[in-house]
Amino acid sequence: MSRPPTAAQRRLIEAADPVTGRLRGTPAQLATLVKRGLAFRHPRPPHDHFLTPAGHRIREAAPSEPTAGESASDAGVFAARAGGEEEPPGDGAARLREVRGAWQGLLELRRMTNPDGAADRPCGWERTHLVRAAALALEAAGHRPASGDADGYRVRATAQPEAVAVYAPDAESLAACAATLERAGWQPGEYTEPRTRVRYLLASPRRV
Repeated sequence: MSRPPTAAQRRLIEAADPVTGRLRGTPAQLATLVKRGLAFRHPRPPHDHFLTPAGHRIREAAPSEPTAGESASDAGVFAARAGGEEEPPGDGAARLREVRGAWQGLLELRRMTNPDGAADRPCGWERTHLVRAAALALEAAGHRPASGDADGYRVRATAQPEAVAVYAPDAESLAACAATLERAGWQPGEYTEPRTRVRYLLASPRRV
């Protein structure tokens, strides 16, 4: 890229989906980003446009975060459900389409950014957004997140580098979460909290 993007192009880039890099704009705007190597057109219908690694670098250099007191959903940004949200998004068909689109976009991001083009292994973005990445893998596979009084999975950050904790209401659900994460390219292991005796998963993104 020989020159920085214009203000309008930067706004388009910053408004891209934070998980998948999916872009929204006019055909002319998107075509310009493609020409500049900042976006690519997905070869399969509906032929959405996504940020390239160069586009992601620009976005990460000037992140656009929700304002104070505003959640990701308030700001119109997709966020995978980690479980236990005070105001979770709806569970209807629109949410299902959003989640599936986000997962497909993340697989495309893996192909674009992993050195060998592998889609079965987490990419750099997932390693820097562990909770969101693990939650997306679980939600996209159909697992129910915890919500209010309803039982379900919960994904939480840990003090360990490149690891998240996953809790589930029972042993069967925990094993199912482990199987899903393993298929998604994570390495899950089951542990017991010493004080509460609660079973949980410790999961890390696989490197090879």
